Amino acid sequence: MTFDRAVRALVTRRGDALRAMYAGGKGNGTARRFARVWAWAFGKGLMPGRRWVTLEVPGRKTGNPTRFPLGMATVDGQDYLGAMLGNDCNWVRNVRANNGDAIIERRGRRQVHLAEVPVAARPPLLKAYLQQVPGARPHIPVAYTQPVADFESISADYPVFAVRAARPVD
Repeated sequence: MTFDRAVRALVTRRGDALRAMYAGGKGNGTARRFARVWAWAFGKGLMPGRRWVTLEVPGRKTGNPTRFPLGMATVDGQDYLGAMLGNDCNWVRNVRANNGDAIIERRGRRQVHLAEVPVAARPPLLKAYLQQVPGARPHIPVAYTQPVADFESISADYPVFAVRAARPVD
C-alpha cells in the first residue's frame, strides 16, 4: 500500500468513526461527553484562533440554556455558523425556536442574532465552512475541494447562519 492510500484509509476510518458518533443526527454518549469538554474549552478561548466558539441558546422545550461547541467560518469579514448535521440538529432547532437570538462565548460572552442565510446564498458559504472547520468534513457529502456549484444540491439540507452582533452580556 502506498503512503497516499494509507493516509486516505486512515482519514476514511476516522470519518466513519465521527459519522457513527452522530448516527441519526444526534450525538451518542461519547459525542455528548466530547461536546461538554469542547464547549468548556471553546468558551474559555483555549483553542487557537477565533473560529472555535460555544453557542448558548435556550432549549426549545425547557427554556434551559443549552451549550454547543461549534466552528465558525469567516467570509469577507462576516462570521457564519454552519450546521454539519443539517436542519434537524438540536442547536439549529433551538436557534430557530428562539428567533435567532443566542449567546456566543469565547473569552467572554456576547449576545448575537443568528440570521439564517437563504438557500440560494449558501453554496459558497458551505464550501468556506468546510475549508475552515475540518471537523465538519465527514458529515457533509461534498468535499471542500469541489467547486461551489457542487454545493447547490445540498444547500437546502445544511443551514448556515450569519452571526450578527447584538450587545454585550454580563
